[in-house]
Amino acid sequence: MSPKRTPKIAIALGSGAARGWSHIGVIRELKSLGIEPDIVAGSSIGALVGAAYAADQLERLEHWTRELDWRGILKYLDPTLRGGGLIQGEKLTDLVAQYVEDFHFEVLPRQLGVVATELETGREVWFREGPVMEAVRASIGLPGLFTPISREGRWLVDGGLSNPVPVSLCRAMGADLVIAVNLNGDILGRHFRRVDRRNMSEDEGAEGEALWDRLTGQLKDTLSSRKDMLFSRLLGKGRDNPGLYEVLASSINIMQDRITRSRMAGDPPDIILTPRLSQIGLMEFDRAAQAIEEGRQAVKRMLPALEVLLERS
Repeated sequence: MSPKRTPKIAIALGSGAARGWSHIGVIRELKSLGIEPDIVAGSSIGALVGAAYAADQLERLEHWTRELDWRGILKYLDPTLRGGGLIQGEKLTDLVAQYVEDFHFEVLPRQLGVVATELETGREVWFREGPVMEAVRASIGLPGLFTPISREGRWLVDGGLSNPVPVSLCRAMGADLVIAVNLNGDILGRHFRRVDRRNMSEDEGAEGEALWDRLTGQLKDTLSSRKDMLFSRLLGKGRDNPGLYEVLASSINIMQDRITRSRMAGDPPDIILTPRLSQIGLMEFDRAAQAIEEGRQAVKRMLPALEVLLERS
């Protein structure tokens, strides 16, 4: 009689922009329980965290995220009027390179899969070989914000458009048990609200406007005076109606919520972890400590189910 095979455990790390730092807390807490997935698949921000984990660089990434503030975020923005997005992403690519270096999928300590979306057809694209950095950059191409990238004659954008929580990729990579991390469980309505600046300190107000000033200021410098006025109205700054960023963020939240529900119903994981992250906005990458802690709490809330998983493995 052959010995019983140990089941392969996979983790599917979902999309969700700044909320994705909670993946770090999830992975940390799972490890404390003795669960270290053999397979990791990621979409969008989940691809970035998943790549760092697969390359044994998660500790470095966590340290960087905890030190990040608004001024640090601005260093990684390279605004553009061309290429289908507000940010080129070259500086962000340089950032990714710090944590996945020149690794190729084939030499990583753990199996890694990354999801992107083909812009022309809407099909999901799976990366499982070649340079990890290129795959991650394709997967985090948030529509309207980051410019898409071209690979092998195809324009690729954010993996969250087609497969926000890539359970199916985990199964295709040979997983027996899949833990899914869904960042989109309670996000609707987060951005479609007015900010009460009366209760903000002067420093908080200044830093809160920094992203705006960085994006719009550099873009406006390239426009004529008439176009400048039109662009300001388009963005909606200082007006009662929602601006471009607010509409974009809310639309992405709606889209990811609906797609996630559909995909998870068709290909359910063995366990779903749902960090409560509605208080963290799309681009609030400076709130890593809060997101990471909520990732840990999401694991603790599912401890009974995880104990059953440990028994099965």
